[in-house]
Amino acid sequence: MKTKQNRRDFLQKVSIGAGALLMGDIVFAENIHKKKEIKMQLTQRAKEHFAQLFLDMDIADDAEFFEIFMNFALDEAFLESKLELQDYIKLTLAALIATQSLEMYKTMLQAALKNSIKPIVIKEIIYQAVPYVGFGQVSAFIGITNSIFTAHNIALPLESKRTTTRKNRQEKGLNIQRQIFGATIDKANAQAPQDEKHIRRFLSANCFGDYYTRDGIELQFRELLTFVYIAALGGAESQLKAHISGNLAMGNNRERLLGVITALVPYIGYPKSLNAIAALDSITLKG
Repeated sequence: MKTKQNRRDFLQKVSIGAGALLMGDIVFAENIHKKKEIKMQLTQRAKEHFAQLFLDMDIADDAEFFEIFMNFALDEAFLESKLELQDYIKLTLAALIATQSLEMYKTMLQAALKNSIKPIVIKEIIYQAVPYVGFGQVSAFIGITNSIFTAHNIALPLESKRTTTRKNRQEKGLNIQRQIFGATIDKANAQAPQDEKHIRRFLSANCFGDYYTRDGIELQFRELLTFVYIAALGGAESQLKAHISGNLAMGNNRERLLGVITALVPYIGYPKSLNAIAALDSITLKG
């Protein structure tokens, strides 16, 4: 009888776990054999964002590890980034794809749906990743996304957002390139060695024609996503600088780009973040 009473007491604690977390920094968890009481000392701002984003995350086995991360990511970095919550979620999803952080992506995807980000926007974030991260590395994310959508009773497939055909994709892609990069695109195409001309065509038809022309996300935000993919990948500074210039042309100013990097420091680490800042400084602080 006493065992049953203890069980009932424990389940009652679990049922109020979310409230207890926000009020007393206590999370209750149970594994097969025993009950655990885990405490995290979170700042007030981190508590609030934790409840919005990560309340269902399993932290039972190392609360201290998550406490350090949550206080930094959800308080200091989030505050300094000045991002709106939905933009924070969308840009973090992009960074997690680029860094192949599948488990964290699953958690953030649940947070995206919880915070009313439309499924079509999530799907377009994945599509936009392909020309930068590569199909092989992105395909796992489309699979897990579809599984989670199905679990949430989201009917698949979603409505297509394609706007081009096989005949006009190169022309429309080139027009998008010109919007973002100006006359430098035509100059670069003209100056490319003859044996590289096909790569220039690929960029216009595939990278920009197949992906940038899609509906569901506006062009300005697509270019911001590309900045995130390249920064999070690391090791592509010349491309990063080109897309910093592209973002500036699209209206994503230095403050916006620096805020994005600030938000992503906890997810992509300091080396990639500092390299991205150096690239940003080289373009926006010249002279």
